[in-house]
Amino acid sequence: MADISIIGAGSWGTALALLLYKNGHCVTVWSIMEAEIEMLKNEREHKDKLPGVKLPSDMEFTTDLQAAVTGKDVLVLAVPSPYTRSTSHNMASYVHEGQIIVNVAKGIEENTLLTLSQIIEEEIPQAQVAVLSGPSHAEEVGRGIPTTIVVGAKKKATAEYLQNIFMNEVFRVYISPDVLGIELGAALKNVVALAAGIADGLGYGDNTKAALITRGITEIGRLGVAMGGKLETFCGLTGIGDLIVTCASMHSRNRRAGILIGQGYTMEQAMSEVKMVVEGVYSAKAAMGLAKKYDTQLPIIEQVNAILFEGQPADEAVRNLMLRDKKIENPLLPWEDED
Repeated sequence: MADISIIGAGSWGTALALLLYKNGHCVTVWSIMEAEIEMLKNEREHKDKLPGVKLPSDMEFTTDLQAAVTGKDVLVLAVPSPYTRSTSHNMASYVHEGQIIVNVAKGIEENTLLTLSQIIEEEIPQAQVAVLSGPSHAEEVGRGIPTTIVVGAKKKATAEYLQNIFMNEVFRVYISPDVLGIELGAALKNVVALAAGIADGLGYGDNTKAALITRGITEIGRLGVAMGGKLETFCGLTGIGDLIVTCASMHSRNRRAGILIGQGYTMEQAMSEVKMVVEGVYSAKAAMGLAKKYDTQLPIIEQVNAILFEGQPADEAVRNLMLRDKKIENPLLPWEDED
């Protein structure tokens, strides 16, 4: 049995807390918001973000960050991506040498272009940082619906340790050393999911969705490989797998925000309506910063940025994508009439 704290009591943190508790571990859940902790203590349910998922009477809840961090075997960092740096900074003095931190949020920091694990390593250099990602809506994990996911870590022993902690009969865990590829797939798929939602909001169909998913993973893979990620990662659960579920499901806050934008809402109005952090909005500008840094074309993500931040009409963005210069789908494939 491991002693584990979940740092962040949103839908994903709450779902993972229940999963780990059912796996036999001692679980504490921390939130900075007193009202949220009081609700969890009194109701044994996150009424706002994970309704219907009941939490056990002996699960611990606290707003005391020092108590939540000190001496734990594993810390699961589940705060929204815009708060990863500040939360890590506040945790740092309580984290002991070699303590394992598993980041489960998805994003890229706009001003530094760092992934979330890189931010944690910068703020808490004494920690062992791993990531957990894949096609996994909290609403389904909380209900015990079969799910597959990937743990990424630099050391195989760390990945295997976490695999054993998280895995059960409804939550299958694979391991991978490609932490960078996992995080890039996780962050950039949220931007493509905004595009998929916008297409839905415009009334487009399955053909459009399939095009966005397949060309979207091409963009993600192109940038990811340029940055040092592995192509196999983008073809797996944390790449195409996560992209499919995020583009297709109404559980996806990014898709839901995109639908509203396609229907004429502004980005701010859509985020307010969804009532949760729409992480693709925060990753979109960072993605274009990375594209410039690595001299990589990201046409779908570029058009999403134009819609979000430049006031470009969504239907005009679609025309821009459809009327781009003619391309070969895979330039590496040879033609018979070429020498």
